Amino acid sequence: MRRDEEFSEFFTNRFDWARRTAYALCGDWSEAEELAQNAFVKAYAKWSSVRWESADAYVRTIVTRLFLDSRRRVRGREHPVADVPERGVGGGFGEHDSHLHEALQRVPPKQRAVLVLRYVHDLSIEQTAAELGCSEGNVKSQTARGLATLREAYGSPVDSESVR
Repeated sequence: MRRDEEFSEFFTNRFDWARRTAYALCGDWSEAEELAQNAFVKAYAKWSSVRWESADAYVRTIVTRLFLDSRRRVRGREHPVADVPERGVGGGFGEHDSHLHEALQRVPPKQRAVLVLRYVHDLSIEQTAAELGCSEGNVKSQTARGLATLREAYGSPVDSESVR
């Protein structure tokens, strides 16, 4: 019973944070919601072995890996047949951030994951490598490539409205 209470408290306090992280990665609120929910389902399954002080890192790792897995399995993804009637609720990206966020969505998924972990979550190269299960050299090269792509994308406006 105590396990469920602890997890419920953690979920209540950290779900929005996980959803914003997922949104930074995927750029779609409904997909971000799904990624965050799936991450908490996986975390709950292992909750008895998760240390409280590392629970944020554990869920962040799950969200990041679920995002990357979803990008690897493009063939099996759902393809909606109707337009979504409205955009999801906000939660971390204001109007002034929209051009930056659009540019971030042009960065390839692995590079985007590295940038989000390094600069949004302020993780070190070593911590990022551990979360992604790759070498520190890979994190460095993905960071350099991702920043170059982001700079290029950020410098080219999507439309004349976003330049104002």
